[in-house]
Amino acid sequence: MGFFHLGLFLCACQVLVLGVVASAPSGNLPIIPFDEGYTKLFGDDNLMILRDGKSVHLSLDERTGSGFVSQDLYQHGFFSASIKLPADYTAGVVVAFYMSNGDMFPKYHDEIDFEFLGNIRGKEWRVQTNIYGNGSTNTGREERYNLWFDPSDDYHQYSILWTDSQIIFYVDNVPIREFKKTESMGGDFPAKPMSLYATIWDGSDWATNGGKYRVNYKYAPYLAEFSDLVLHGCAVDPIEQLSKKCEKTQNSESVPTGVTRLQRMKMESLRMKHMTYSYCYDRIRYKSPPSECVISPQEAERLRVFDPVTFGKGRRRHGKHHHRSRGSQAEVATSV
Repeated sequence: MGFFHLGLFLCACQVLVLGVVASAPSGNLPIIPFDEGYTKLFGDDNLMILRDGKSVHLSLDERTGSGFVSQDLYQHGFFSASIKLPADYTAGVVVAFYMSNGDMFPKYHDEIDFEFLGNIRGKEWRVQTNIYGNGSTNTGREERYNLWFDPSDDYHQYSILWTDSQIIFYVDNVPIREFKKTESMGGDFPAKPMSLYATIWDGSDWATNGGKYRVNYKYAPYLAEFSDLVLHGCAVDPIEQLSKKCEKTQNSESVPTGVTRLQRMKMESLRMKHMTYSYCYDRIRYKSPPSECVISPQEAERLRVFDPVTFGKGRRRHGKHHHRSRGSQAEVATSV
């Protein structure tokens, strides 16, 4: 079993995302009950399914975090959840909504991440996106943003579109990041079937100011609420590595295929106002931007003003980068 088998079903799986006009995502897509689409990953009683069967609470306390995973593997698709994050002092807390095949390909895994990073009281939550392909964990593709709303006040929708040529991250149906495959990337673009995960866990060693602020269990349990779970993709048999089904429903027009002109304007505005880190502009990690990067002079200037050492001509800082195996994200930006 390996990635060289995947060509057998790539064409079949593309039916999900071809021939559809780009549009706002997920409005009419079916919400899958938890028991039909997901299974408990870890956490014992820290994972609670609500009576409606479509909402899940994940909590973190001194004993353990918690998480769930999709029952199927998917080869491309649209994946979404409405999430309400923990309130008050949340430094060191990490809530993740992501796709991965690390259990099947531990040395060559793919990953597409939303990671929500808690903060000290009075400071905003941050969201970090990251992408790995074929075990490319030494080339972190992190982007980080300060959220422009309080994600603990109410539910907000976070979505991932993954096709054979692009990955788009959405917040409340507005794209915040567009990542396109390039020929020079080779196998570094996620291409193998992945499961969808949701977790809450203790990231004290790196998540808030490089580990300066840790989880304070005085405020536990930390509760993350998930609802409106959408799994709209091409399910893959985990043994045969062949397509079981490619969902093409009457509501397939709700699945986006790209970024519209209006969405691009909104995306560029959000990035200019709220993005605090992008690997493409990190002069400490990369002497020149990785080949897939599309450099925006406006983004470059804003980040250079925000952090002239990382994004300017600065000198290398001393200290350790904190790596971890699940997402292998480095603490690459100074958090505020």
